[in-house]
Amino acid sequence: MSVILCTAGYDHTIRFWEALSGICSRTIPHAESQVNRLCISPDKRYLAAAGHHTIKLYDVRSTNPAAVITFEGHTSNITGVAFHCEGKWMVTSSEDGTVKIWDTRTGHIQRNYSHGVPVNDVVIHPNQGELISCDRGGNVRIWDLAENKCSHQLVPEEDKSVASVTVATDGSLLCAAVSNNVHGAVYVWRLITVRDVTSLVPVTSFKAHGTYITRVLLSPDVRHLATCSADHTARIWAVDLENAGAPPSEQGEEEEVDAEEVGFELEQELDGHQRWVWDCAFSADSAYLVTACSDHYARLWELQSKNVIRQYNGHHRGAVCVALNDYSETR
Repeated sequence: MSVILCTAGYDHTIRFWEALSGICSRTIPHAESQVNRLCISPDKRYLAAAGHHTIKLYDVRSTNPAAVITFEGHTSNITGVAFHCEGKWMVTSSEDGTVKIWDTRTGHIQRNYSHGVPVNDVVIHPNQGELISCDRGGNVRIWDLAENKCSHQLVPEEDKSVASVTVATDGSLLCAAVSNNVHGAVYVWRLITVRDVTSLVPVTSFKAHGTYITRVLLSPDVRHLATCSADHTARIWAVDLENAGAPPSEQGEEEEVDAEEVGFELEQELDGHQRWVWDCAFSADSAYLVTACSDHYARLWELQSKNVIRQYNGHHRGAVCVALNDYSETR
């Protein structure tokens, strides 16, 4: 399977799709709860599905609907999941206030980090030695795995939930989405690593939506940023840091910042959705984006033409998560 595309949500099913034909090739029941997040292992062997209390690992190549292993230890909704580059471990975040690292072979918890408030998302730095997580209390934390501690704590806006974080594939940028029902802003930092020590330099912030942002995602080529929102759209922003403006701290907290002035120009608005857009995934070549929406559909967008070239129809309740892996086997 050169292209693996999966969606899930509130109808308690996980669906595998033939990306080009739009045919649902496999459905896995997930009776225990809704599915909040999906992640495909880098080698395309496993799919991790994050639910209410558990993460289930499924064999992508098997027809057996049963999970290979179930990871138990969280006590509330699991909000994020990501695999180590070799698949040896994975990390999860949860509304129970913790970030956990799991041994993917045994299912045991290896590390447990506490935010103290519900955690909304977690990603792995490309160096595989740091985690970046964000929470409802307004914090972005970087966890140094070698030192086994939190090395940085960022608070983009006091008392405003940080819904999502994304890190560039080359480790150069960190973006975070801060939002409420009238405000959806993206904050951007440069990540600079010297002798395995990471420092953060604020680049900019800009208003991306007029309401909640549900997901931010940098494209594999780091030339685009996707934002998903409760305003029924996904937006694609061109990343041009050569023309980035002053750091947020120099712009004034109350000043309304125009994205074009700070190196993130709105390229296109993907506006065919009927309800909240919850999640998105870029293709390996950064030319396509898949979105998951509360209107039950997932959609494949060709970004150059802004057209929906495939609609995935099969969920009978909201689709809230999508995973795509179309990287070549020789990569």
